[in-house]
Amino acid sequence: MKKEKAKQVTKKHFDESAKDYNNSYDGKFVKCMYDEIVERVLTANPKSILDLGCGNGNVLEKIKLKSDADLYGLDLSENMIELAKEKLGTRVELKVGDAEQLPYDDNQFDVIICNASFHHYPNPDQVLREIRRVLKPNGTLVLGDPTAPFEWYLKFLNWGLKWSNSGDYRIYGKKEIHELLSKHGFKVLDWKKINYRAFVINASGI
Repeated sequence: MKKEKAKQVTKKHFDESAKDYNNSYDGKFVKCMYDEIVERVLTANPKSILDLGCGNGNVLEKIKLKSDADLYGLDLSENMIELAKEKLGTRVELKVGDAEQLPYDDNQFDVIICNASFHHYPNPDQVLREIRRVLKPNGTLVLGDPTAPFEWYLKFLNWGLKWSNSGDYRIYGKKEIHELLSKHGFKVLDWKKINYRAFVINASGI
């Protein structure tokens, strides 16, 4: 799938599925990562948190109940952001935007969450450059994403994504995501398989 088309397909998919997202395949899939993500965020004791690809605000809602940090969320889908605003109120600053051009200051966040959105990014190098820019020195990226139990199956999945109707662009294995993060100056910590098809990882800026 061509890169710009992947973005358009992603936006269309989540605009259309926003209203019933929690009951959708995507919504049910990501639910298994929520508690692990939230625990890792709270352990970092951050004062400022960005949820990149925040969707309808499910993760931010959980964090809001347990943290006094300044909370921000960004998503490509207008409909997802509207639902997040209804759910989270005015305490969370929410914006529609592209992960490749983050509308935030340099060194703004202690923690950035990227939960089940990284595999939608057709330009992951640019996204990671932007994450590094807005993340404070020694800040933490908490990344959760789908994976596959076997290398051959991962290759098969990625071959099939050219026909994806939800904007999925690339599914990563442990070795590849480690190398990609290291390339952009992250120290990779605490890889954890949530089940046979999802992982969560911490990466600190160095």
